[in-house]
Amino acid sequence: MSLQSATLARVKPSATMATDQKARELKAQGKNVISLGAGEPDFDTPDNIKEAAIKAIRDGKTKYTTVDGIPELKEAICAKFARENGLTYKPSQVNVSPGGKPVIFNAMMATLNPGDEVVVPTPYWVSYPDMVLLAGGTPVFAPTTADNGFKLKAADLEAAITPKTRWLILNSPSNPSGAAYTKAELKALAEVLLRHPQVWILTDDMYEHLVFDDFEFWTIAQVEPALYDRTLTMNGVSKAYAMTGWRIGYAAGPEELIKLMAKVMSQSTSNPCSISQYAAVEALNGSQDFIKPNAKLFQERRDLVVSMLNQASGLKCPTPEGAFYVYPSCEGLIGKTAPSGVKIASDKDFANELLEAEGVAVVFGEAFGLSPFFRISYATSNATLEEACARIQRFCASVK
Repeated sequence: MSLQSATLARVKPSATMATDQKARELKAQGKNVISLGAGEPDFDTPDNIKEAAIKAIRDGKTKYTTVDGIPELKEAICAKFARENGLTYKPSQVNVSPGGKPVIFNAMMATLNPGDEVVVPTPYWVSYPDMVLLAGGTPVFAPTTADNGFKLKAADLEAAITPKTRWLILNSPSNPSGAAYTKAELKALAEVLLRHPQVWILTDDMYEHLVFDDFEFWTIAQVEPALYDRTLTMNGVSKAYAMTGWRIGYAAGPEELIKLMAKVMSQSTSNPCSISQYAAVEALNGSQDFIKPNAKLFQERRDLVVSMLNQASGLKCPTPEGAFYVYPSCEGLIGKTAPSGVKIASDKDFANELLEAEGVAVVFGEAFGLSPFFRISYATSNATLEEACARIQRFCASVK
């Protein structure tokens, strides 16, 4: 009898975490590795947020809290949604979880039954389909292409919806592509969703503040208020506030759903870290002055990486609207042979050979459900990115 449950056997480990771990192991062996796999800002958490956490410790805020978030943080989240998104929520409509991933997992666990389907546009963040599978549901993949900017079109959404569809997961700006939806694009999707009242919408807005070239961010409940009562609008402090390790994600939606998610938490994680919650209060309520300058730095990095990758033989790199990822195609190298003698038959082969030959770790596109592409995180210094891209150019030139 296998120790592993049948449920767990349905899922795969996170490919992004596996790539980062492999890079760490190679570095520990003394190899010169540049890891472009991890999705976290290289900036430090702002000092005012750190000080709020220190004060919380000194004030004895180190006990259990309400399962799904302290009142002060729920109020701050309500204020954030009103201020930045024009969405009105009460604290009873807010969930705070130990990271963004648990928000999604808890929502799926709270609502899915065997046979329920969840529409997931490709390319997708690696964890979406596996969380659906863990919750007993079935992911249904809706295709996008580089030609349409990796954005789900209304016709493709319509084609993916069946009577069994329970959720649509919509991520903008996207991990892995960086694609972000305009107001008009969201409105077109909303018109489809209005025709299918059984479908709930989870909007993963984690990269909301990392948009470029004067792009204006919108979220779907803001664009179409008629979807408000069946939308879970998710966000967190990890990306914009450089707080990945603090593990605070949050969402707002219908009170009934929020209660169900809290029920899942009550028998799993229980409350998020109390100290991190008080730090998140300061993040949302305190100065936001650093956000736009940080986004400008990310835009400069994006432009550097896109330019250098498009100079590499066999690669084509679209220019994304947001986040801190690019999702270039390596189609021009498929079928060719790496310096090691290995024939590159897939984007996974490309990523493996790049790591072996040049010590650059990227995540292969198959992990995100769309090949032949690969993901690069440019959340690191310009000097590191220049060196990494130069190595990629050198590797591509060596493939024959």
